[in-house]
Amino acid sequence: MPDPAARDAAEEASALSHPAVDPDSTASYGAHPDQVVDFYAPRGGDRAPLVVVLHGGAWRAPYDRRHITPFVDYLARRGFAVANVEYRRGRDIPGQGGGGPVAGRWPETFDDVAAALDALPGLARTHLPQGDPRRTVLTGHSAGGHLALWAAARHVLPAGARWRLDAPPPLRGVVALAPIAHFERAVELDVCGGAVSQLLGDGADAEARAECADPAVLLPTGIATAVVQGREDTVVPQAVAEAYVDAAAKAGEMVGLTLLDGVGHFPLIDPAADACAVVAEEIAQLAW
Repeated sequence: MPDPAARDAAEEASALSHPAVDPDSTASYGAHPDQVVDFYAPRGGDRAPLVVVLHGGAWRAPYDRRHITPFVDYLARRGFAVANVEYRRGRDIPGQGGGGPVAGRWPETFDDVAAALDALPGLARTHLPQGDPRRTVLTGHSAGGHLALWAAARHVLPAGARWRLDAPPPLRGVVALAPIAHFERAVELDVCGGAVSQLLGDGADAEARAECADPAVLLPTGIATAVVQGREDTVVPQAVAEAYVDAAAKAGEMVGLTLLDGVGHFPLIDPAADACAVVAEEIAQLAW
């Protein structure tokens, strides 16, 4: 039986071995340096569905949008117009008693994702005219998968929440890749070294914040949703995705779950991996 740690390391090395791909255009949606979107035109040149990508990295500062650009370029080469969103993440300096960068900023991480999605139709008209905002699909990997699910659920946020929308966002659907989609299960499994607990903070604040941030309680959304998950994923285990899908079913909503045998966390965004083609097909099924 292959050593899981060795397999994980090899998969991560493969996914991160591809050179970063520069965008065709970049636009700001705010004043902070991280409040930017990179745009990639469809390589066929025709008008195409708009795929919005939210990168992962446990909401931590060292992991920015550059690591997912080979995947973004892969989608552009498959004929999609792609927007790669950056957002503010945790501090570079570890928290007191912590062993690494803190996961996420409250509320800035969510402020940014909401602002970027709200600004995207207008920005795309200028910077990505080949993209069709009427055929928008959200996708994201890991922590980015969480943010994609959250962004599609803003209309079911608690009344008074700062990011709440009055109506469902105009999306064809969401394809979440190994998402941190169920906070309670993720905390139980200590996903990404306690990233969820760091994102939410401590005490009463954490419970209130979870009500506004946990996709598993923001259900049903009425937005077509698919989850793609590797069975061998030890970074965000299959149990997290299954808990989210179960929560959706209990809320009366069907969420598609594609489980890939022999696949861990990183092949989903690795253009050299067969799993990446599966992801592109899931997106295509919603977009076209």
